Amino acid sequence: MDLLNTLVDKGLRREPLSRAEALAVLGTSDDELLDVVAAAGKVRRHWFGRRVKLNYLVNLKSGLCPEDCSYCSQRLGSTAGILKYTWLKPDEASKAAAAGLAGGAKRVCLVASGRGPTDRDVDRVSDTIKAIKNQNEDVEVCACLGLLSDGQAERLREAGADAYNHNLNTSEATYGEITTTHTYADRVDTVQKAHAAGLSACSGLIAGMGETDEDLVDVVFSLRELDPDSVPVNFLIPIEGTPLGKEWNLTPQRCLRILAMVRFVCPDVEVRIAGGREVHLRTMQPLALHLANSIFLGDYLTTEGQGGKADLEMIADAGFEVEGTGQVTLPEHRGGGCGAQESAGCGSHETAGAGCGSHAGGGVCGSAAEAPVGEARTDLVAVRRRGVGTDLAPNA
Repeated sequence: MDLLNTLVDKGLRREPLSRAEALAVLGTSDDELLDVVAAAGKVRRHWFGRRVKLNYLVNLKSGLCPEDCSYCSQRLGSTAGILKYTWLKPDEASKAAAAGLAGGAKRVCLVASGRGPTDRDVDRVSDTIKAIKNQNEDVEVCACLGLLSDGQAERLREAGADAYNHNLNTSEATYGEITTTHTYADRVDTVQKAHAAGLSACSGLIAGMGETDEDLVDVVFSLRELDPDSVPVNFLIPIEGTPLGKEWNLTPQRCLRILAMVRFVCPDVEVRIAGGREVHLRTMQPLALHLANSIFLGDYLTTEGQGGKADLEMIADAGFEVEGTGQVTLPEHRGGGCGAQESAGCGSHETAGAGCGSHAGGGVCGSAAEAPVGEARTDLVAVRRRGVGTDLAPNA
């Protein structure tokens, strides 16, 4: 396919895709799927070899959030039966992190529900970062605490944080449909604050919330403009008790096309398969490793993931290897690791809002056909009942 040959060449040279090309990836047929995976896999292997970076989540504070994000089980008004608890003490968080590191994780992601941290919260998290690093000097620590105020990113960096996660989630045009208590611009501002403080920016999306192909392309192009070092791709986990609890819009094939599109648009960036891979990719998970170079190990914030041992076996069986602490994640031209930024980013940037697929321009070129609705697999959605906040051992 001429399109795929062109996209591989662009990916190897870090040349930007057009929106029409990105839409075309999402519009490919199931008959073409393995060709799409093989093509994007060439780009993935060129920049990242067969390494898979493992990340481990620690939910520092669960539930009780005043924001109304429709996808989130911790949101205001959620009736989901999730674990709810206030801040973990630094030693509790460090113990939880140790379980993930023992399973092979290279990065620990410290997450707390809420609109954003108070200065006292930043002090708590800073103490936790120090406790984890005192026990594991080489670990990367990423904080995810919501919207940041001036000076907070710098304080986290001084405490030893390597990265900060704040996802854009969906396109600017549709953001108001999933959240009303803060804006898309607020999220962009927090990613920019992390950049400015010298933290490695981590920002991604959630697919499966009823968005169009154009929305997916728009958010990925917006991410490319922000130039994060890592892009987590979440697949909505429809949780009963949330407004999106009955949204089953994904198939394994569509998930693979989305990951391929992200890889082509951001060829030299850490693309991470995040929440929902077990629910939506299911037995196709090993194919996704040919597209993404990073996954979460074990459980998520409020739901259970695949067993950590099964994750490691899947990686080995698919012919990949776990990235070690002595290996550098990012290509040399991006600085190799946390906190190193380059103006060129994921290929050279296009002008924001220009070209096919821009909502700002009104009409859309190359709109793909409506995606098939996936089968509801509520049997695969399990609320987390182990690990932090419980007396049971974590899944790592």
